[in-house]
Amino acid sequence: MKRVLITGKNSYIGTSVENWLKKEPSKYDVDSVDMKDGLFREKDFSKYDVVFHVAGIAHIKETKANKHLYYEVNRDLAYETAKKAKEEGVRQFVFLSSMSVYGIEFGVIDNSTLLKPNSSYGKSKLQAEELIRQLEDKSFSIATIRPPMVYGKGCKGNYTRLSGFAIKTPIFPNIRNKRSMIFIDNLSQFVKQVIDNESSGLFFPQNAEYVATSDMVQLIASAHGKKVIMTKLFNPFLRILNISMVNKMFRDLVYEKSMSEYDFDYRVCNFKESILKTETAKGSEENSEKRGIN
Repeated sequence: MKRVLITGKNSYIGTSVENWLKKEPSKYDVDSVDMKDGLFREKDFSKYDVVFHVAGIAHIKETKANKHLYYEVNRDLAYETAKKAKEEGVRQFVFLSSMSVYGIEFGVIDNSTLLKPNSSYGKSKLQAEELIRQLEDKSFSIATIRPPMVYGKGCKGNYTRLSGFAIKTPIFPNIRNKRSMIFIDNLSQFVKQVIDNESSGLFFPQNAEYVATSDMVQLIASAHGKKVIMTKLFNPFLRILNISMVNKMFRDLVYEKSMSEYDFDYRVCNFKESILKTETAKGSEENSEKRGIN
């Protein structure tokens, strides 16, 4: 049995992985710990085989006032946790990093792409990677995961905003862009496989299919019984705009596919199925809340 500690209690990805592993109680004994109150420092890590570190700051607007928090939490806390894990005999440390370490808003990322983060979030994640990597030795393996955008039931961030827009809008630009994304179940299965194989190194999991934003909008709308008219009327205007929001929605940003192929199968759900699962579940939750059902 693998004994797993998830550092980042109630985090979206941490909770999803915890629930995924608990489907097999004979194979995994899973605990989680809240990192906000500092009590993790008193917790005994020695009984765990694996620490999956997901605690971090994301999905908040970066300002001069909060800049220091990114480094204190995403870098310093991550390194402190990894160091504690090593000192107390944990064999594997799985660190959740980000595609943001590359610092690009559009293009193709491959094995030769330079690491040039341009945000406090990306910089703090990369600095954490570099510090944690120094701890690795024969008895302490490090697996660093740099996923693209994660989506699924209950997720925060860009997907939630796009989903809300897709349900309301009657018309949407038909631009055939490509985005790397990963459904939460696929990511959870990936982490499971990394734990099972005691893997180390850098990992870039993603869905098998690149995603076009227009396809995603159509699927989301369809899941709610709505129809969106796709038009190329706005395409010339959108192509010349170089602002962050437009880039994230309509430009290409992908991992080269060979980076994400491994000797284990982690894609349990294709893109169309994942959108239906996400939106059907979300719709059921919203309806339940309206009826006063918990």
